[in-house]
Amino acid sequence: MAGGVAARLTGGLLALLLAGCASLPTARHDAAAAIAASARATTVDCARDDACALDSPLLAMARDALAQSRPQAPRHRALILDDGPDALLARVHLIRSARRSIELQTYIFDEDDAAQLVLDELQAAAFRGVKVRLLIDQLAALRKVETLAALSALHSNFEIRVYNPVLDRARLSGPMYAVAALCCLRRLNRRMHNKLLVIDDELGIIGGRNYQDDYYDWGEDFNFRDRDLLIAGPVAASMRANFDAFWNDRRSVPAERIGDVARYLRSHGPPPAPHHPYRRPQRVRALLADVADPLVMRMRFVDPALEVRGVRFLGDLPGKHRGEDADGGAATASAATGTGGTGDSLLGLIEGAQREILLQTPYLVLSKPAQHLFRALHRRDDPPQVLVSTNSLASTDAFIAYAVSYKYKRRYLRDFGFRIHEFKPFPADAPFEIGATGAGLETGDDSAALAPEATLDATTAGTTRRERRLAARGLTTEPGSEAGRPSPFASSGGLPVRLKSAGLRIGLHAKSLVIDARIGVVGTHNFDPRGEALNTESAVVIEDPAFAAALAASIRRDMAPGNAWTIARRDPSPILPRIEYHLARLSERMPIFDLWPVKYATSYDYSVGPGCPATDQPQDPFAPDFRRCNRPVGDFPEVDLGLKWLGVRVFTAFGSGLAPIL
Repeated sequence: MAGGVAARLTGGLLALLLAGCASLPTARHDAAAAIAASARATTVDCARDDACALDSPLLAMARDALAQSRPQAPRHRALILDDGPDALLARVHLIRSARRSIELQTYIFDEDDAAQLVLDELQAAAFRGVKVRLLIDQLAALRKVETLAALSALHSNFEIRVYNPVLDRARLSGPMYAVAALCCLRRLNRRMHNKLLVIDDELGIIGGRNYQDDYYDWGEDFNFRDRDLLIAGPVAASMRANFDAFWNDRRSVPAERIGDVARYLRSHGPPPAPHHPYRRPQRVRALLADVADPLVMRMRFVDPALEVRGVRFLGDLPGKHRGEDADGGAATASAATGTGGTGDSLLGLIEGAQREILLQTPYLVLSKPAQHLFRALHRRDDPPQVLVSTNSLASTDAFIAYAVSYKYKRRYLRDFGFRIHEFKPFPADAPFEIGATGAGLETGDDSAALAPEATLDATTAGTTRRERRLAARGLTTEPGSEAGRPSPFASSGGLPVRLKSAGLRIGLHAKSLVIDARIGVVGTHNFDPRGEALNTESAVVIEDPAFAAALAASIRRDMAPGNAWTIARRDPSPILPRIEYHLARLSERMPIFDLWPVKYATSYDYSVGPGCPATDQPQDPFAPDFRRCNRPVGDFPEVDLGLKWLGVRVFTAFGSGLAPIL
């Protein structure tokens, strides 16, 4: 009996492997492509030369910068986008303002409210005469094959490609993902993590945000504290050139030529243009009310923008995934793109630091070169201070990555001199408006009152409040965060751990760097092994003190005592403290069986009281009087110690070998 079951399982797995390795013959791909091409609309809704674009103060700012630029003296304007709804508002406004071209490159593109809004605007832009190119990574492609089929047949001005589609599929089910992990793990692991939006080669947005509710404060249970950079001026052309390199790479496959999409087109024909009803139409309406208001757009995005110098774009190229460079990166790029390897360039900036490094990353898991660099910096006679803003276990969506970080806290503090501040799940002072989530709004079908370019419906009728809350977190389908996307190692499912208190939780997702109060970096790189060796990444570097000061203030805000716990050495044991320290260090050095239960460091919280006034300054864990105002709150504050906590300890003990791919 047991042998028969094993045989059936083996046979089933073999069938999946064979099916996964099979692909449509080229003729069938061609037939599907012909079906999509013949269905595409060719007429446009606007006869004006500017494609009926919205008059935009933002693009006017960009055109002014370009007009004032000279080859040896480029002019740029830059604005940090900390606020989630503003980051979405800027995107929608810019898409409506495009006259010639839109390039959008991203890792995650969901089909929830925020993503659907952007998708609606991209479709409308194509129909009014703008060339739209959408490039998405396979692992985070749109949820439905029908959506990809519809977009592939939408309009001659709209093109969509999927990067690195493994097993000739745009969408991988759970079983097929397992097949891909078994047969093609090396290829499966190489992902396009870049995130760009470029409008008319004049203005771009780069940063950590994907296209999903959680990145724009529209999630009802969980949102990301993230950051984008809006940059206007000549560097937008470099961003466009980098996009072109990916778009023209053989790994970027037109959606209609991928097996599952092609089969759908051949079997069913092109479906109607995709528009999923909005779950919270009121919040979409509220955002759209500001899109065409020049006073609002000028006040939020133009007036606060800084005139900056020393701007350059860093971008990996698809050659990173072909192993064309000796170090595994994309250090050598074509002259047309003007870009270089992102990871090596960022390490070079850090190596040049003299006084202070502010590093913000959601996952504090360092590559070997980064570890060597920080160790060397700390050994200098006068080392720079290194302040790190990262997630706590209570705020992260990736507890496996946190477990590896937890394992090396002693190394980070003692060997690298890091001053680590772990983000709280309920920060006291974060750039976040609870009203933006739509929480508490009644969802009725009042779409008739909306502007014709954004018809809204409600789909929550007949669902329970729990179902709606789960849907808001994407739990009815699949996890939505970057770390939570399908992975053979993501046993956490990408979901946060359970906490002692209920509430709207925030997790850190921003990726930024400030060097010596004069260089600021905003991009997609998590400063981790995956970003260095497996993912392609991009960033904008601005060598300008005023910009660096603004970015530093934003990062320090996330490290303030009300928003973060400080990691410091725990009080030594009263019994044989030196022996305990050496046992813990020996256990940490073990790649597996790191079983010593007491770690070198723990979390501290600032306590306001006599002699300890309220402060927004990050605490120095190495200060002699640190413990006067800071009290230990345990290794995992706010966490309801359950199975996820056990998982952290298990991965701390046995999972360090996963660090290069987390």
